[in-house]
Amino acid sequence: MTATSATAAAPITASGRVRPLAGIQQTFTMAWRSLVAVKHNPLELVDYSITPIMFVFLFTYVLGGQMAGSPEAYLKYALPGIIVQNTLFMTMYTAMALNTDLTKGVFDRLRSLPIARSAPLIGRITADLAKHVWAMLLMIGLGLLLGFRITGGFDGFLLGILLLVVFAAAVSWSAVLIGMLAGDAEKVQAFAFTLIFPITFTSSAFVVVDTMPGWLQAFSDVNPVTHLSDAFRGLLLGGAVAEPVMWSLVWAAGIALVFYPLAMRAYRAKT
Repeated sequence: MTATSATAAAPITASGRVRPLAGIQQTFTMAWRSLVAVKHNPLELVDYSITPIMFVFLFTYVLGGQMAGSPEAYLKYALPGIIVQNTLFMTMYTAMALNTDLTKGVFDRLRSLPIARSAPLIGRITADLAKHVWAMLLMIGLGLLLGFRITGGFDGFLLGILLLVVFAAAVSWSAVLIGMLAGDAEKVQAFAFTLIFPITFTSSAFVVVDTMPGWLQAFSDVNPVTHLSDAFRGLLLGGAVAEPVMWSLVWAAGIALVFYPLAMRAYRAKT
């Protein structure tokens, strides 16, 4: 036991910085802490389970007959878009959770621990991405029960999920910035609805872009939600996906490049 203690690397260097490997371990510990918290707060599971189920049922059975002649026909087109919309909304849960943690002084308590300063933040984002995957699988499973079929193969399914996770990770940095700057969780929620509703409903998530007025089509064609919806739909159903996947990744990279430094700057200022 003594020999093991003598050879094990200390998590903190002589200069006081946390070693990279220790920082990664601490990040996953913080992520696990966030996931385990669901057990003590089951209502959080409602946001990640009941809300996605509600979206699928409402869009399919309320709008399906009007939009495509039958709920089953509309489900084939709309389910990928519904999942994209839900994924974007869920990134704002990260903003609200961070804002609540700041308000309650959780980050102040974590700062007193000998851990990497970024571990609580990145741990939270990692845990929320795992919850994203849970919601995606739940919605796809429900869609399969209602008649949706994945005709793009298992590879397309996995790549589609991976693409959504990458995009959600990029958007999460804008959520972090909002969570840091907003005065309270209610303002975070109001901002999220104001931002996400217009960009999802002016995209190809729920309707074919060609049915929109010309001026709106021009906006929809460059809307990142259009590219992401087309890419995810193409991967699940099969078809040409190279261009929408490329533009989805370009948008994800651009969002991360803009918001990551701003979010980290706000995080360091707040903590």
